[in-house]
Amino acid sequence: MCGIVGYIGQQDCKEILLRGLEKLEYRGYDSAGIAVLNGEGTYVFKEKGRIAELREGVDASVSASIGIGHTRWATHGAPSKENAHPHQSASKRFTLVHNGVIENYLQVKREYLQNVELKSETDTEVIVQTIEQFVNKGLSVEEAFRQTLSLLKGSYAIALLDENNRDVIYVAKNKSPLLVGLGGDFNVVASDAMAMLQVTNQFVELMDKEIVIVTRDQVTIKNLNGDVIERAPYTAELDASDIEKGTYPHYMLKEIDEQPLVIRKIIQKYQDEHDQLKIDQEIVQAVHEADRIYIIACGTSYHAGLVGKQLIEKWAKVPTEVHVASEFSYNMPLLSNNPLFIFISQSGETADSRAVLVQVKELGHKALTITNVPGSTLSREADYTLLLHAGPEIAVASTKAYTAQIAVLAILAAVAAETKGIKLDFNLLQELAIISNAMETLCGQKDEMEQIARDYLLTARNCFFIGRAVDYYVCLEGALKLKEISYIQAEGFAGGELKHGTIALIENGTPVIALSTQEHVNLSIRGNVKEVVARGAYPCVISMKGLEEDDDRFILPKVHEDLTPLVAVIPMQLIAYYAALHRGCDVDKPRNLAKSVTVE
Repeated sequence: MCGIVGYIGQQDCKEILLRGLEKLEYRGYDSAGIAVLNGEGTYVFKEKGRIAELREGVDASVSASIGIGHTRWATHGAPSKENAHPHQSASKRFTLVHNGVIENYLQVKREYLQNVELKSETDTEVIVQTIEQFVNKGLSVEEAFRQTLSLLKGSYAIALLDENNRDVIYVAKNKSPLLVGLGGDFNVVASDAMAMLQVTNQFVELMDKEIVIVTRDQVTIKNLNGDVIERAPYTAELDASDIEKGTYPHYMLKEIDEQPLVIRKIIQKYQDEHDQLKIDQEIVQAVHEADRIYIIACGTSYHAGLVGKQLIEKWAKVPTEVHVASEFSYNMPLLSNNPLFIFISQSGETADSRAVLVQVKELGHKALTITNVPGSTLSREADYTLLLHAGPEIAVASTKAYTAQIAVLAILAAVAAETKGIKLDFNLLQELAIISNAMETLCGQKDEMEQIARDYLLTARNCFFIGRAVDYYVCLEGALKLKEISYIQAEGFAGGELKHGTIALIENGTPVIALSTQEHVNLSIRGNVKEVVARGAYPCVISMKGLEEDDDRFILPKVHEDLTPLVAVIPMQLIAYYAALHRGCDVDKPRNLAKSVTVE
């Protein structure tokens, strides 16, 4: 993994490929490369590091109208030029890029490549070398491609060039996302529509275990048996301006500032002509029929799910559990008789969550996906979808998707409650409108957040976040934001848990960020702050208006107590942003991380 582009048409494709890869930088990567094919042969350019470095290494004098490109996030083999894609077969006739993980690549290597010297440590090279072995035995390229794919276990999105045929790109996918884009006298391949929005907005979705023959004027989709499949294209509803930074120095800062607008858009999308909440009746019925809800997610989405659990149980009175997808897949608990599964994923392509979805569908249970990407794998394969309407999120560290997830979960909980005859003592749409204004106020207080980051985190080696009740869930997200972009060791704790062992790590000057937005636990968290101060901690208390005390560092605007995570997280996001910025970190593309995690 992590990103694929391809082009076949009439134009010189180098710049199209490079620009496409730049649009995929948000997914996270450690190396990049392109391969172009013309009458003189195949030219491969690849570099460890950023696409800017790749650009410098591309020979401007080479012109070609067919090519493929890749950004790699290391899974097999360290980040290096040798392990970067594209990879070539021994004769260099075939050139291939691949996203995903081939679980049985060592077995394939032992059985089919005993006499082939591999140039890299990757599972990807095994694919291209095996294809050539089958061609050498007399199979056609398409037959060799199909035969190789039938051997592979795991996930893949693949684009393949054949030096003996400059009129086709061979494409296939299984579990990893891949699209084909349609043009007048050209066609393209991309992991994400935004990569090729520069040339087309017409795309064809590919399904698992399909092979696609892409030429300049035709796209032929086949299954592994060779049967042709017809599928109509769809229009990618993306605004090109949404994926540009504009005047912002970083996507992350832009996306933090977009959160008030996202909440307003969610209000617009989830209300009817009578200004009442609306959700598809089938989804509401599925919630009513469920004897237990299982929320499945990873990372930031998992933290949003924890808040969602509280809202669903408190408002709709449905027992709810939240599980880490990567654990649930291999260690499924005893399920209730009639569960509903809710999958939360910004990209809708999270491999860990999809592995659970496949199991859930095999068991015959209903599934709802909450995602930012219509047409994504989790959206297509679940029974129902609720969209976040947050717009493209480019920065690796999620911000606006998190608040959008909580807002949509809140709407789901409120509608489920009201249709069960449970009367809420507030109007959620009005409360969300108040929250959007509070978010706007907080986004205008960047100077204060920057000063907190300077005062507490400029040289810190670690930081603790403590809160109680729903504040604890926000602290988990605050710690994740800080650690993933600033590389400060950060942990979120339930306020009462710190003294059960971890308080041993508190020493003179240790930053502890405490959150207090819940009246019923306000005095308890204040007591926990005193406990860490007594051990030398440097406390930063962020409290809700009405609960503040004289020494509190920052006061949040007052909103409905059940919905405080939507505003409390914004200072956490901004503090993390400025901590990373002042420590010289790459804010949008933190090391070792990928935006769309398409491998388990």
